[in-house]
Amino acid sequence: LAKRLLDQQGHTVLAAATGVEALRMFEEHASIDMLLTDVIMPGMSGPDLAAQLLERRPSLKVIYMSGYTDDTIAPHGVLNPGAMLLPKPFTAETLARKIDDALGR
Repeated sequence: LAKRLLDQQGHTVLAAATGVEALRMFEEHASIDMLLTDVIMPGMSGPDLAAQLLERRPSLKVIYMSGYTDDTIAPHGVLNPGAMLLPKPFTAETLARKIDDALGR
């Protein structure tokens, strides 16, 4: 759904099914500006994926998605303070606004 919404908003989106696939795609596409990832994923968490990508490109923008609220995630140390969180479910407008905020638009 997020890919379809972002495509409709004019963004170029590369969708990966796993963290490992996202790492490979990141190596193959030097123009990636942003990572939109779920917090909890099988195999590799979103924060672990982001940490690996940020080591390679510290300027990468990262937005986490989660069905859990920020109040639920923060006390467990899953996300760093100040991390951008997009709560699920979200609307196309909310997604667009969060992307624009992350990219400084």
